[in-house]
Amino acid sequence: MSERIGFVGVGRMGANMARRLHDQNFTITAVHDVHADGAKALAEELGATYFEKLTHVTKNSDVIITVVTDDKAMKSIFNGTGSLLARSTGKLFINCATISPATHMKVEEWAAKRGAQTLEACMASSITQARDGTLYLMCGGKREAFDRALPILDALSGTNKYIGGTGSAAKLKALVNMVMNINTAGLAEGLGLADALGLDLDVVREIFSQTGANSRVLETDGEDMVIKDHECYFSAGHAAKDSGIALKLAVSQGLKLPLAKAACKQYDRMKELGLGELDKSGIAELTFKGRTLHPDNESTEAPAEQAEPTLEDRTLNPDSESTEAPAEQEPT
Repeated sequence: MSERIGFVGVGRMGANMARRLHDQNFTITAVHDVHADGAKALAEELGATYFEKLTHVTKNSDVIITVVTDDKAMKSIFNGTGSLLARSTGKLFINCATISPATHMKVEEWAAKRGAQTLEACMASSITQARDGTLYLMCGGKREAFDRALPILDALSGTNKYIGGTGSAAKLKALVNMVMNINTAGLAEGLGLADALGLDLDVVREIFSQTGANSRVLETDGEDMVIKDHECYFSAGHAAKDSGIALKLAVSQGLKLPLAKAACKQYDRMKELGLGELDKSGIAELTFKGRTLHPDNESTEAPAEQAEPTLEDRTLNPDSESTEAPAEQEPT
């Protein structure tokens, strides 16, 4: 591919994506990250140039791939003086961060005013898949932007799905992570209770895998929860952020999602306890006796029986409930 590629955001995901494209004979010309030392080392490794200024990344690239942390970071690189959109006519921005659909739509609006294209390429994968070129990508934006990006996307992914217009892939990605986070929290509780009951956890995981308790999370995280191996592939902090995105989408539709809310609270609790940089499997530290929240000497008395919920309690989503979404704030 003749187009020059720049990267903004070269943490573990972004760096491995850049390495993958380099291995596939794409030309990586520009690298930028707020952590300059790591970005400079990667640029040297790939034969690219580290640029401190975002405008220089745009100037020296035809396609810019962004992998930033959250909505605030995304808006900061695309809005205002010295942003990526300076002299960006004809450029394509492939934005891979898990952020709100509204921010993807705002970035597309800003880019269109400058004659640039954007594409959201949401990733349902981790750092290993980024390096191997087996990412699962969900893409949203104008079809012509997707078609232009296709050679790059194919080199990075094992599965690459075009979902629809801008914001559609971000909505779906939020749901993917919401369900994954619920499954992870549920698995941690099931294994924690099994351990407290004195059951053989190898047998428990085997039975789970052969019954309705099975899930992808059981395969990826089950053993890690048992042996307390929480090397980070997808952090608890990111799990909290992504569940929060889904919950805001639910509010915009007048829906209450108690399981998603409970899972989000668990990941928020991990952050409060200084465990936010652990892998999402670290949620087991909240559910196993003898670990973070359940010291061995903690009371095992059963909680008092709760009153039967009323019909009103059970009706969570009356049609009369307000569906007004929170106002979107214009970035400064």
